[in-house]
Amino acid sequence: MHLNLAAALTALAGLPAAVQAVAASSRPNIILVLTDDQDTHMNSLDHMPLLQKYLINEGTTFTKHYCTVAICCPSRVNLWTGQLAHNTNVTDVIPPFGGYPKFVTEGYNDNHLGLWMQESGYNTYYAGKLFNHHTVDNYNAPYVRGFTGSDFVLDPSTYQYWNFTTTHNGEKPKTFLGTYSPDFTAARAFEFLDEGLHAVDKEDKPFFLIAAPIAPHAQVVLYPTMEAGPPAAAERHQHLFPDYVIPRTPNFNPEEPSGVSWILNQPRLNDTVIDYNDEYQRQRLRSLQSVDEMVAEMVARLEAAGQLDNTYIIYTTDNGYHISQHRLMPGKECSFETDINVPLVIRGPGVPAGLVKDAVVSSHTDLAPTIMKLAGNALRDDFDGQPVAVHAAVNSGPEHVGTEFWGYAIPEGKYGYSGKYGFIDGPANAHPNNTYKGLRIETARYSLYYAVWCTNERQLYNMKTDPYQMDNILGEGRKSEPRELLLGRDLETVVDRLDALMLVMKSCKGQACVDPWGQIHPHGDVSSLADALAPRFDVFYKRQPKVAFTKCELGYFPEVEGPMDYHVFSRGVLDQIREQLPLVDPHWGQWT
Repeated sequence: MHLNLAAALTALAGLPAAVQAVAASSRPNIILVLTDDQDTHMNSLDHMPLLQKYLINEGTTFTKHYCTVAICCPSRVNLWTGQLAHNTNVTDVIPPFGGYPKFVTEGYNDNHLGLWMQESGYNTYYAGKLFNHHTVDNYNAPYVRGFTGSDFVLDPSTYQYWNFTTTHNGEKPKTFLGTYSPDFTAARAFEFLDEGLHAVDKEDKPFFLIAAPIAPHAQVVLYPTMEAGPPAAAERHQHLFPDYVIPRTPNFNPEEPSGVSWILNQPRLNDTVIDYNDEYQRQRLRSLQSVDEMVAEMVARLEAAGQLDNTYIIYTTDNGYHISQHRLMPGKECSFETDINVPLVIRGPGVPAGLVKDAVVSSHTDLAPTIMKLAGNALRDDFDGQPVAVHAAVNSGPEHVGTEFWGYAIPEGKYGYSGKYGFIDGPANAHPNNTYKGLRIETARYSLYYAVWCTNERQLYNMKTDPYQMDNILGEGRKSEPRELLLGRDLETVVDRLDALMLVMKSCKGQACVDPWGQIHPHGDVSSLADALAPRFDVFYKRQPKVAFTKCELGYFPEVEGPMDYHVFSRGVLDQIREQLPLVDPHWGQWT
């Protein structure tokens, strides 16, 4: 199936003229394009010229947008609920801790964004991948609720680009041979888009459309053994990018290892593996070209129908991806920037064109509140995020994002793994003890990443001076070095604050996730790490419980994740604390 812009415009010429008239009072339409495993740090967006033309040049790019859990199913539940994974309790891609069955048993099939939008008067549509373990056997047990129209790709062939099965509007699954999966998803998305455009005209009823192609996810075959290799590309794109190589950044197959736990023990990649990995990424870029064409055709159809200026288009992915960085085989699930920093581009009414926002962070838990606000709907009390300031030229969000992960890290590609999948043992070569809690803090003045692993190893990167996360300030090799200054304070003092912030974030709910400093300092005098570093708080933070694990688990078990309660600062003890501190901090002037 070859979908192109000219064909789209030809098809649109036959639409009724009334469809092209837009009522000025119409609520906005919203389209969410959700790719699978798309990277930011290997510059995949630079290789999508139509996305550049129609979304990036005409909308706003958020370069500091993060997923909160670097794996598809938990991340997608974040997107559909506006809640963090420790609150949804969907923490994996398969049962018992994840997948579609877990989404259902946790009650989210009756309580998610599609339903909320539908209940508020929107027609809602979904084309493509929903979750792992949404299968030919359980697609109707129960049916996915919340969508006026749907076409879901189903396991066990979700990640097979040329041989896959779908269920259309809940009908009996049908297998498609010789059809390219991202093209098929695009075609279904266009059908739903046309249906939505007609409803806008006939009923003045807006639409919410999700298009979720599998590109650029690995092509996965589950039986008789599990194998994951590079994605397949449509024939028309197979010739592209012959000279592309993964950027040789400082973290690309470094001479010295980096990170903690199993990552610290990875051997350097040899030339054969590096050549394979470069081609692997070329295939990922080629697979994205179908998505690139889909975006352009969506814009063309909206424009021909007179609805482009009344439609928000949001482009993102579920999680990032690494290939060869930190000596890693292709994959995700890690705490590095490659895995958690993901694309976000938004175009729509009032959104600044050609703007790049690179200061304050936002996260996937912010997208459900954002979509609800754009639709004119009330925000829910159980949202763990807040709307992204899509219309503002300047960021106004918090400086932090909390990240988390449970279970295995699973390398992909022929040098990564193959083998029968078993939940207890994992695939062959899967890495256990990949459970961690993380914090990403970003401002114009400081940029940090802090993580505590279930092994109680810790990571801290000063990303102003170490953007590629090569020098773990808390690493074993640095123990003998003198205490150093970070943000003008000694390292231990800064880590005390980061630990306290993580203590709130690792179990937060609702507003506590948006304003964690306000939970510790309810009087409102601390709203950032910079505020918290005031010397008068040193003793208070020194006495806070510290984040620690007692065991590495494959799912969320709060009882093994250390202290959950934190101390709240009281002004009533302020004088007592000040008496224990020097009146002047000799380092204060170095960072304020």
